[in-house]
Amino acid sequence: MEHHIWEMDTPAGRLRIEEDGSGICGCYFPGNGEKPWKKGEKTFLLAQAETQLREYFNGKRQEFDLPLSVSGTEFQKKVWKALREIPYGETRTYEEIAKAVGNPRACRAVGMANHGNPVAVIIPCHRVIGKNGSLTGYAGGLDIKKILLELEQKGGKERWRNRL
Repeated sequence: MEHHIWEMDTPAGRLRIEEDGSGICGCYFPGNGEKPWKKGEKTFLLAQAETQLREYFNGKRQEFDLPLSVSGTEFQKKVWKALREIPYGETRTYEEIAKAVGNPRACRAVGMANHGNPVAVIIPCHRVIGKNGSLTGYAGGLDIKKILLELEQKGGKERWRNRL
């Protein structure tokens, strides 16, 4: 299977999108330790993903309609499904997600599944917060999580509209 990578600028920073021929398999904010990559061909699927992500960052899209190709344990997949059910502009706690997947005591496991989410933004792990309402854990960094949550809050859309 051929693997293709594309990067785009967003109000939250550089976003890397990956596809494996059958679906989007990666979407994340690369850190400073990431290896440089050789710019490749933007496939049809990567172009679709970029378009939908731009619409999201411009406040015109609340859900994504892209084929995903993600690997994980059955528990991770349950968590990722529950994350996709969190409405745009809303948040849930790790405990609420644990209850939603039928294991109310699995808050830490939910956190680990969140951390292992291979397609950030598209599977909105940024919408999960601490029990006390605090921003906790985000693979892209808490500053990016805050930007994504602000974007989805009322008025946040206007902050970024047409900046892309």
